Amino acid sequence: MTIFVSLSLSLFFSLSFSLQSNMKSMERELRCPVCEEMVKQPIVLPCLHSVCVLCAAEVLVQRGYPPPELPPEPNTPTSSPNTRSPRQARRPPPKTDRLDRVLRTGVFCGTYPGRRRKDTPVLTMMFPCPTCRSDVELGERGLMDCLRNLTLERIVERYRHTISLGSMAVMCQFCKPPQTLEATKGCADCRANFCNECFKLYHPWGTPRAQHEHILPTHSFRPKVTTQRLWSESRSISGGFGVNCLEMNYVLGNQEMVQAQITQVESRQGGLSKVIEGSRSQRAEALNSQLSEKQSLLENAGLVTYTQELLKETDQPCFVQAARVTHTRLVKAIDNLQHFSLSADPSFRHFHMDVSRELKLLSGMDFIQAPLAPVIDTQKTLAYDQLYLCWRLPQDSAPAWYYSVEYQRKVGGSGPPWQRLEEVGGTSAVIDRLEMDSVYVLRVRGCNKAGYGECSEEVYLHTPPAPVLPFCLDSRWGLHAERIALGKGQTYARSVPGLTLLQAADRALTSCHLTSDLLVADVSITQGRHYWACSVEPGSYLVKVGVGLESKLQEWFHLPQDMASPRYDPDSGHDSGTEDAQDCPPPFCFLTMGMGKILLPKCGASNASATPLTAPLPPRLGLCLDFERGRVTFYDAHSLRVLWEGTVDCSAPVCPAFCFIGGGALQLQELIANRSTDMSAKLKC
Repeated sequence: MTIFVSLSLSLFFSLSFSLQSNMKSMERELRCPVCEEMVKQPIVLPCLHSVCVLCAAEVLVQRGYPPPELPPEPNTPTSSPNTRSPRQARRPPPKTDRLDRVLRTGVFCGTYPGRRRKDTPVLTMMFPCPTCRSDVELGERGLMDCLRNLTLERIVERYRHTISLGSMAVMCQFCKPPQTLEATKGCADCRANFCNECFKLYHPWGTPRAQHEHILPTHSFRPKVTTQRLWSESRSISGGFGVNCLEMNYVLGNQEMVQAQITQVESRQGGLSKVIEGSRSQRAEALNSQLSEKQSLLENAGLVTYTQELLKETDQPCFVQAARVTHTRLVKAIDNLQHFSLSADPSFRHFHMDVSRELKLLSGMDFIQAPLAPVIDTQKTLAYDQLYLCWRLPQDSAPAWYYSVEYQRKVGGSGPPWQRLEEVGGTSAVIDRLEMDSVYVLRVRGCNKAGYGECSEEVYLHTPPAPVLPFCLDSRWGLHAERIALGKGQTYARSVPGLTLLQAADRALTSCHLTSDLLVADVSITQGRHYWACSVEPGSYLVKVGVGLESKLQEWFHLPQDMASPRYDPDSGHDSGTEDAQDCPPPFCFLTMGMGKILLPKCGASNASATPLTAPLPPRLGLCLDFERGRVTFYDAHSLRVLWEGTVDCSAPVCPAFCFIGGGALQLQELIANRSTDMSAKLKC
């Protein structure tokens, strides 16, 4: 359907253009060969060419003939005025002012006094036809014997009507319909068109409106320019005069150099002019030949259009009269078309342009592209006290000026609108003011001069179930420096074999018992729910992570370090059916990890003899303590998946505790707020 509409439109426009071109070509057929204007009251000469009756009279007077007698209406082919076209009854008689003007300036030929009119010899009038360029004999009566070309008049009227269809008269804007008259005046101040009566009514004499400037009726009024605007323009011109003086001084100072360059250019121009002149003359000859052929084609096209209009003639005598000369011209035009050949060179080899260099440059252009979708680093991205998002761009991606981070809280099937962090400079972002125990969806996209790129894949982060507890490892609590080494900030601890163990192993041929070293936090919990996370090195031998009563931990810590405690097992007795049967909760709750595995003990007396489960050690381990309920929940801190849940005695202050048996290392999770503060300080430095 689209193709059909486009073809129809193209055909319509081509036909319209062809019709307009043919109408313009036909206009030459409707012009008088003497005055070069549209024929008015044309007459047919004996040579079958048509001219205006007044133009013919002027030509005869200029050649010395007496002024011809012009009837009010020339003869028609029907030789009866009663059968003329009814359209001619409304046509005014021809104006003879041009003829009178010629008579006053031309030569007047008449009879001499004393000679009788009957003795005057018969005067034969010869009319120079401008079309065939030959003298045509008019006869005894001169122009009175020439018939009127009514067919040509009708064609001219139809042509004028067709041309004037697009024009519209300017109507008065103040006449009441339906008696709206045509406007005769326009007011430049009122910006409206008036007829004579309305202009007098709205511009009474003796009022300021009478001083308004009246112009011809128009549809577009030009704005009147005030003197203030002219004054501002004159000031700008005077200001530019000083600039022109400086430029003129610069031109005069470099006149000699310019003259030398002009001489070189003129010498070069002389050589090029000869080459150009030869090429120009050759192409001019080809264009002239094509122009003459085109001119003949246009004349023939106008003749064909004129013939089509002639076929609409209903008056048979008029049609026969006009068809005689038209038929002769059509025969000549057809004969010329049979011998017509296109002289233009269809190859246009002289007008070819070598664009190979431009094509090479265009194909080698590197356009700016928007950044590709960033790749989110899931190992560094985490949810702790705040959300920390880290990403990178692909290697083949365009650089990004800044990034836009979008996130929303996922609630059921849908969530609230996306929130944005605009114009993030680096490849990481921190999002605060989050709700606990919620899932957030995050994505990021880059932006440069080409605009925003595609969004990254969405990642889901689960916020902690309770407020994060910030703490450090307590180095003052009976720490053995030879076996436990703390890192900077006291958030990192490493257990190494002590000198005593090495000496014991050197003296004994059998295996020796291992020591147990305890670390606690520098804060204690007395109420509420708290969450913290840590990561245990996968190569650690045995590491226990959990919580315990502060008083019991001190009592156990002050026991001899080279033997196990008979009263309190660091594993809180979860593997013993005796302590499971007791009513009071245990003072400790630990999970044991070692060699990349984590031991998940069974709960309850029925499962006392069952073998504990083992699971892979997660990258980060999370703990949540509910002090009021006395519950400790262990999580996979990356996905916040529950690993195990136990009870602990919360009748007194409880603190996080860590126990090393053999070699191992442990790292507390750093607060994201502290990390962002350190990064801001580095950027300021």
